[in-house]
Amino acid sequence: MSTDNYMDANKEYKRWLENCMEVQPIDKDMIDELKSMSDEAIEDAFYRDLAFGTGGLRGVIGAGTNRMNVYTVAKASQGLADYVIKHFPEGQRRIAVSYDSRIKSDLFASVAAGVFAAKGISVSIYKELMPTPCLSYAVRKLHCSAGIMVTASHNPSKYNGYKVYGADGCQITTEAAAEILAEIEKLDIFEDVKVESYVIGDGLVSFIQDNVYTSFVEEVKKQSVLFGDEIDRNVSIVYSPLNGTGLKPVLRTLKESGYSNITVVKEQELPDGNFTTCPYPNPEIKEAMGLGMEYAAKYNADLFLATDPDCDRVGIAVKDNTGQYVLLSGNETGMLLLDYTCSQRMKHGKMPEDPVMIKTIVTIDMAERIAKKYGVRTVNVLTGFKFIGEQIGVLESQGKENSYIFGFEESYGYLSGSYVRDKDAVDGAFLICEMFAYYKTRGISLLNKLNELYKEYGYCLNALHSYTFEGAVGFDKMQSIMAKFRSGVECFGDKKVEITLDYSTGLDGLPKSDVLKYLLEGNCSVIVRPSGTEPKIKAYISVSAESKEAAVSIEQMLVDALELYFN
Repeated sequence: MSTDNYMDANKEYKRWLENCMEVQPIDKDMIDELKSMSDEAIEDAFYRDLAFGTGGLRGVIGAGTNRMNVYTVAKASQGLADYVIKHFPEGQRRIAVSYDSRIKSDLFASVAAGVFAAKGISVSIYKELMPTPCLSYAVRKLHCSAGIMVTASHNPSKYNGYKVYGADGCQITTEAAAEILAEIEKLDIFEDVKVESYVIGDGLVSFIQDNVYTSFVEEVKKQSVLFGDEIDRNVSIVYSPLNGTGLKPVLRTLKESGYSNITVVKEQELPDGNFTTCPYPNPEIKEAMGLGMEYAAKYNADLFLATDPDCDRVGIAVKDNTGQYVLLSGNETGMLLLDYTCSQRMKHGKMPEDPVMIKTIVTIDMAERIAKKYGVRTVNVLTGFKFIGEQIGVLESQGKENSYIFGFEESYGYLSGSYVRDKDAVDGAFLICEMFAYYKTRGISLLNKLNELYKEYGYCLNALHSYTFEGAVGFDKMQSIMAKFRSGVECFGDKKVEITLDYSTGLDGLPKSDVLKYLLEGNCSVIVRPSGTEPKIKAYISVSAESKEAAVSIEQMLVDALELYFN
């Protein structure tokens, strides 16, 4: 970080120190933090504004322009309010608000509602924490012009965030994000942002009624593809909401559907933004699933599943033939759900005309081969479930909404219906339990079914590797690494690069995105992209091979070659 940039950071720090003592809303924790900041902490907290993009905001909770706090949330909210006022007539200005269990999520939701009310915009807010898919559903159900979900999804406890949704219930487009950012950048964080005090139910701010939540649960239950087939719903299930929002909607949906033999992981049952038993509350991470797997072993459960804090991702573990619990990857669960959905629809004559499956470009290619077998068309989109949501909207505009039968991404996100426009772990948990019970009733384990798929389509291994770069120095390092990749790569280990796809120029009709995909000999690939929500570069490795052992060996060789670029 240059001296000039540091001086700018120091100047802004002093301005915050002066203004935060006088301007509402005051957060005492933040004021105490400001007073005790070191020079290094000042630099990292004030060297830039917290990035606002298609994922909204996400960052470490704390004081500073590069942090999640009441001021950065209020400024973003006013930018969104100004955008809504420009694009919607007065009678149609309504914003839905939800929040999860993270530290200060309820405070940030309250501040955002106060900003919207100050601009004369009606606010509908859930009376308690609710999952991200419930927010997406409320936006459409209540005919809102926008929605916000206060969450940092699966990040560690020090993070919080702010997802923004459009009137279609989908996370905002690149164009909308750019317009909202332009509105935000017009504002001085202290002089131009107003937060109005309010009493819920007395004025512009009101609670979302219980019938909206009930309607959401009913829509999830409609996603069953049993079509009259019998299953044993007494399968033993262990469930963990990972101290997030999933407890009530997941249990309600399962119990109303007849699943009664459910044990909840007690230590992870209630909302807790500290995530003391799962510091990284991400079902993709083995450590986050550890306690639940211990419960599964203790109760001899058939199935263990866990949802992340905002309940839009779900991970599972099942027993192998030795009685040990095995975690399935997002790709493996997604392929199983896709095959189950397609086979059931074909069996019962419920496949729509021109059926469509939508997946992201980093999601396993084997899914396309499964879809093709059943006559299902695959649509590939950029990384991020918002792009799957957008394609559902395209189908709806063409009068083909019912053509959509399933969508998923490798990061444990699934959706089988068009009632929401984001991944839904309530739906995912419901379908996984149904699929598991269906196969178990017929003497088939999910691992056996997965091996059947590998036998039919060939073994395919997909792996994600993340490289973290914190702070200002890390941000610059990430830019340098991506530039290094773009300078040209001829091979990864002994695998020659046959084709390089640079999505920054816009390929295959997709929007421009900072993504590089290398197609390698032997039907392997490497994809590299910076995360849009975390200080990380993510690398996705796909390997096709004759066996799992061979695939693991090739994957390790590719990892070793890839990591040379990160040194």
